[in-house]
Amino acid sequence: MTAEPVKAAHRWPMPPQDGYTVDDLFTLPDLPPHTELIDGSLVFVSPQRRFHAKMISLLENGLLNTVPEEMKVEREMTVLLDKRNGPEPDISVVRAEAVTDLEQTRFQAADVLLAVEVVSPDSEARDRSTKPQKYAAAGIPHFWLVDIAGADRQPVAHVYELDPLSKTYALSGIHHERLKTGVPFTIDLDITLDALNKR
Repeated sequence: MTAEPVKAAHRWPMPPQDGYTVDDLFTLPDLPPHTELIDGSLVFVSPQRRFHAKMISLLENGLLNTVPEEMKVEREMTVLLDKRNGPEPDISVVRAEAVTDLEQTRFQAADVLLAVEVVSPDSEARDRSTKPQKYAAAGIPHFWLVDIAGADRQPVAHVYELDPLSKTYALSGIHHERLKTGVPFTIDLDITLDALNKR
């Protein structure tokens, strides 16, 4: 009888002393899908709950139905904020001229008009604090944070606009049943549990 060979555990490269850069994010071999770079550290995505996936689809489809031709809706694409930060918003609305081809893997922060994060338990602190601060500092004019909250566990969307002087976001609306806003374009989306459950 022969013993089965033992598979070696995957060995990740030792991070550089000053952390990874966005160049590393796109050149390191075998990174899991949707790896993000936050403050020079690689962040791996955990399995998502059903709410997360359904809400992203609902928002993406709603935005695609109303987006003007000078803008494009992109899902889970890296946004280069600076040398040490390449997060991946759940949804981005970008300038149409920034879309080059189907091989594209990233967008510059200057081309992003709206970043959307749907809160996940494993990334709650990043979704609520780290990413919005970084998106604002990079000049992304609009940010949405979508979660399921309250005793009745209903979807809620917090809509923010950038204050260009302070480079921070100011809350411009909290939406419970319909996400209705005029920026970056006219949007009126049903975000109820009924709408989610139809998907």
